[in-house]
Amino acid sequence: MLIRPRRLRKNQKIRDLVRETVLTKNDLIMPIFVDENLKNNEKTPITSMPGQFRYGVDSAVKECVEISKLGVPGVILFGIPTEKDEFANSAVNENGGVQKVISKVKAELGDDLLVIADVCMCEYTSHGHCGIIKGEEILNDETLEILGNIALSYAKAGVDIVAPSDMMDGRVLKIRNVLDENGFKNVSIMSYAAKYASAFYGPFRDAAESTPQFGDRKSYQMDMGNSREAIKEIELDIKEGADLILVKPALPYLDIVKMAKKISNVPVGGYCVSGEYSMIEAAAEKGWLDREKVIYETLLSIKRAGADFIITYWAKEVAKWL
Repeated sequence: MLIRPRRLRKNQKIRDLVRETVLTKNDLIMPIFVDENLKNNEKTPITSMPGQFRYGVDSAVKECVEISKLGVPGVILFGIPTEKDEFANSAVNENGGVQKVISKVKAELGDDLLVIADVCMCEYTSHGHCGIIKGEEILNDETLEILGNIALSYAKAGVDIVAPSDMMDGRVLKIRNVLDENGFKNVSIMSYAAKYASAFYGPFRDAAESTPQFGDRKSYQMDMGNSREAIKEIELDIKEGADLILVKPALPYLDIVKMAKKISNVPVGGYCVSGEYSMIEAAAEKGWLDREKVIYETLLSIKRAGADFIITYWAKEVAKWL
């Protein structure tokens, strides 16, 4: 007997009926860049990320309101400060841009929008690294105290989820302890558990002004050739108290997303990063790709690999399509 799988592909209705993976608005999280150097109601385009912007505080709040109205469940905030130093002191400023946006969005929207704040030092340090430095060494244990304080400042502002992206050993446990000790037991931690030292972060570093001033981040972010190590990192972060975990980047590491989903007892996300965004936008601008179809296929592939949620710069736009 000839087996005919094509019977289930013969028209759109039957294809929709048997589709195994479906992308919905509820899968999406939109990144927002909060720039303290801009006036409250200003926004400025990010050259290397066409269609994306840095926002002043009030314009960021307005953007969050629009995102919520579209049905996107959450945003993740990144800050660009007015002042940088070796210890990222401005990251814990209660009047900082990210802190202001958190408090204003929660006051206006309450539980209608999840507010996530990236916890890292790189945007706030003069040297662009994710931790305290000694010479050209990035110090692990000395950095943990600062990361805990950054997370605490976001919790005090009303954040729903803190997202440590630094890749220091033990930072999830440190942040969990700091939050619990200060009465923020209900603030969740979304850990960048498997964050690779990737070449796909270039446009983000332009947007967030976080390019390292010396060396690279290979001594703390993961080596691109390793997969078993990713599982080790994920398991450690879950034991330390991570409520959600994230694989970054997503598209070049779909195998890691799939492996993470198999072993994880917490939700797994994929970050469709700036380089993935910009290369598709550039190819589409030249007419080499069908932009809308490629965006949808890209995000669906991340979902199909096992992601429960996706951080993507297309979240706002894709929500209009779905």
